[in-house]
Amino acid sequence: MLREDHDLAFMLRYENVAWYENGKVKILDRRVYPTEVKFVICNTHVEVAHAIADMVTQSAGPYTAAGMGMALAAYECKNMGKEDMWKYLEKAAYTLAHARPTTVNRMSQVTRGCLRAAKTAIEEDGKVDEEIFEHTIDSLNRRYSTMEKVAEYLVDMFPHKGNVMTQCFGETIVGMMLRVTKKRNKEIKLFVPETRPYLQGARLTASVAYDQGFDTTVITDNMPAYTMVTKKIDLFTSAADAICMDGHVVNKIGTYQIAIVAKYHGIPYFVTGIPDAEYETISEVTIEERNPNLVLEARGKKNTMEGVKGYYPSFDITPPSLVSGVVTDRGIFVPYDLHRYFEDETGEFY
Repeated sequence: MLREDHDLAFMLRYENVAWYENGKVKILDRRVYPTEVKFVICNTHVEVAHAIADMVTQSAGPYTAAGMGMALAAYECKNMGKEDMWKYLEKAAYTLAHARPTTVNRMSQVTRGCLRAAKTAIEEDGKVDEEIFEHTIDSLNRRYSTMEKVAEYLVDMFPHKGNVMTQCFGETIVGMMLRVTKKRNKEIKLFVPETRPYLQGARLTASVAYDQGFDTTVITDNMPAYTMVTKKIDLFTSAADAICMDGHVVNKIGTYQIAIVAKYHGIPYFVTGIPDAEYETISEVTIEERNPNLVLEARGKKNTMEGVKGYYPSFDITPPSLVSGVVTDRGIFVPYDLHRYFEDETGEFY
C-alpha cells in the first residue's frame, strides 16, 4: 500500500492517528501523549464520535477518525438489507460529522466521501467496511500530499537558520513543513506556545518537531510577545479549523492574540490550509465553547478555589488585517482574495 506518511513522526503515521481493523477503531489518546502512549478502542461509530467530542484526537485527527468510524459503522450494519444499511450509514455520517460544531463542514466532506465509497460497494455487493477503509487511506494520501504542496510554499517563507513560532497543533502541515525543510537542508528553530488547557503545542507539536529532528523550545501562552523580541522570531504560522472566504481565520484560542503581537512587531503571520467555500463570511461559523472547568485545572489537577468560574471558547477569530497570507496548495493568497483559489476546479481531499 503506497502511503504518504513516510519519514514523519510517530503520531502522524496513519495507524497511530486512528485505525479500523477487525470491527474496532483504535485512536491514539492525544490527551495523554507523549507521557503515555495509549489507544482508545471504539466498538461502535457512536463511540468514535464521543472520542472526537472528548478530544481523544484533535487537529486533523478527527478527519481520520471519522473515516475509520464510517468503516466501523459499515461493519455494524453488514447483515442488514441494502436499504436499511444505507439509512444506517447516512445516520452514522451525520453523527460523526457533527461530533464537534465548528468543523461540521470539513467533517461532512469526510463522511460524504465515505458514503460515495459505500454506495459503490453496496451496488457491487462488495465488502462495504473494506471499501470505506480503502477510501479513507486514499483520502489520507491525498490530504498528506496536498499539505506537502502547501508546505513547499510555506517553507519558501522560512529564512535559513530562521526562528519560527507555531500555535496549537497543525497536524499534517507541521509534519510536512518539517519534512520539506529537512529535504531542502534548511535549518530552523521552533518556538512552540504550550496551548492551554489541553497543551497541544507542548505535547503534540513539540513532540512531532523533536521526533523529526528539529531544535524545539516550548514557551507558555503568555510568553509570545517577549519571545518574539528576545529570540528574534522571523515568522509566525498556524493551521486553521476554518478559513472563511472573507479572510477571517478560525483557529485554536490564542491565535488571535499572537497575530496581534506579530503585527505589532512586524513579523509575518502565514496561515495554512484550504479556504472553506461553505463559509462565505465569519458569521456562518459556530465557535465551540467547551467545559469551563477545563481552564480551572491542568491535566486533571484543579488549580482554583471552589466557586471560581472558568470560560473556555475553543477557538478564536483572527481578522484578515492580521494575516500576511493564506498558504494553500496553489500558492499564497492575500486573505481578501480567496475566491481566486477556486477559479480552477478543485475536489475535496478529505
